[in-house]
Amino acid sequence: MKKKLLYAEDDSTLAFLTADNLEQHYDVVHFTNGADALEAFKTMHFDLCILDVMLPQMDGFELAEEIRKRDVEVPIIFLSAKTLKEDRIKGLKLGADDYVVKPYSMEELILKIEVFLQRSQKLPSVKSTVCSIGSFTFDPDNYAVFKGDEKIQLTEREAALLKLFIDNKNTILKREKMLTALWGTDDYFMGRSMDVFISRLRKIFREDESIRIENIPRIGFKLVAP
Repeated sequence: MKKKLLYAEDDSTLAFLTADNLEQHYDVVHFTNGADALEAFKTMHFDLCILDVMLPQMDGFELAEEIRKRDVEVPIIFLSAKTLKEDRIKGLKLGADDYVVKPYSMEELILKIEVFLQRSQKLPSVKSTVCSIGSFTFDPDNYAVFKGDEKIQLTEREAALLKLFIDNKNTILKREKMLTALWGTDDYFMGRSMDVFISRLRKIFREDESIRIENIPRIGFKLVAP
């Protein structure tokens, strides 16, 4: 059975060409605005979402945020003509898996789709009991960190990364090992995504001085925690 993709793009010419190519491999459901895409996501199952950033009614960033509230696991790929580093970082912080700049080749897009579909099937489970890390509590079953009564929601990738750190607390983790464990590859673009996730984890734990994620130059990272 073909994997089902949600594709949101308002440029009719680009949408036709992209959907025509993707439909050779996948079941593609195309939407011309973010609001319709979100309504469909609420009632249908999708294996992956491809979102243009500049969408009418609800832009791609807002759409991704709403999708993540409902599903922390489905892979999201942004497509955008916006090349600013800030836009890419914003997309990744919202829980996107990649940010592809237009114009793009269909071969590249299909390759990325395949990587993310395979990775979503192989992503290591983060299921385990609730555990403490400094003054925080980590609930891997629900992808959440708690500070007292405050709940901080994580994406599945962020939760898996934190679980990997906790399982190897106070031990240096090689960058390649981390990428392979979480994405099944040490691809450069996945490395950039991981850097964004690590940055977010650092911000979450910055109030507790006993917790820090150290960068070990040319090797990897180490979670230092009691």
